[in-house]
Amino acid sequence: MKHTEPRWIRLTLIATSIGFVGILILLPVVAVFAEAFRKGVGFYFASITDPLAVSALRLTLLTAAVTLVFNLVFGLAASWLIAKFSFPGRNLLLSLIDLPFAVSPVISGLVFVLVFGAQGWFGNRGIQVVFATPGVILATIFVTFPFIARELIPLMQEQGTEEEEAAVLLGANGWQIFRRVTLPNIRWALVYGIVLANARAMGEFGAVSVVSGHIRGRTNTLPLHVEILYNEYNFAAAFAVASLLALLAVVTLIVKAIVERKIPVGER
Repeated sequence: MKHTEPRWIRLTLIATSIGFVGILILLPVVAVFAEAFRKGVGFYFASITDPLAVSALRLTLLTAAVTLVFNLVFGLAASWLIAKFSFPGRNLLLSLIDLPFAVSPVISGLVFVLVFGAQGWFGNRGIQVVFATPGVILATIFVTFPFIARELIPLMQEQGTEEEEAAVLLGANGWQIFRRVTLPNIRWALVYGIVLANARAMGEFGAVSVVSGHIRGRTNTLPLHVEILYNEYNFAAAFAVASLLALLAVVTLIVKAIVERKIPVGER
């Protein structure tokens, strides 16, 4: 399609886009690394190799990995069920999937304290959930589980069920249909859902802050550790640890780009 807009309009749009990207994305990233190295390389590496920072990094990666597994299973199952079948309660399930988008993460964290705390409905069952790693993981799963499902549901609804029905007529079983028909059609949306869920899992603060108890070396994730360092006026160390989150985000984007290059343009 031939563009007929005046050249100055295109240049203005390009300049505006670059300006927004520079101010809202590039400038904050540059500022984080500038502050992180303000006291020198030695202080930077001392800050990120501090045992408390390493513990926070380990818990962040563990939480993100476990959350991603649960999100994959739930997202694929829920999207398949909603997009391919009609059943009573379908609209209710859709509403429940959107619930974390409507509820403040802080409120969701308080709900987990109410349910799994020592005085809660399921407290004192022999497994400590609140103020422990299971609580951090559960809270993160709650705030991230819509991302994969919400990426897949519209696409699977648009594709319909004709290909799956044809595969059934040809004698394919459920696993074969999913692996050879459904998954190739949704893999690009699945990649985007994974990227979004993983980014939110690593950066989640509100819900995790409530259920973690801020126990240093045990329940602090990287965002919580950054907050503690910042509140102690240890700004250079706070930005140094924050740069780890930025690097994790960059790694996630690199993985996405690699996957994107391997997918034919017509399938994106």
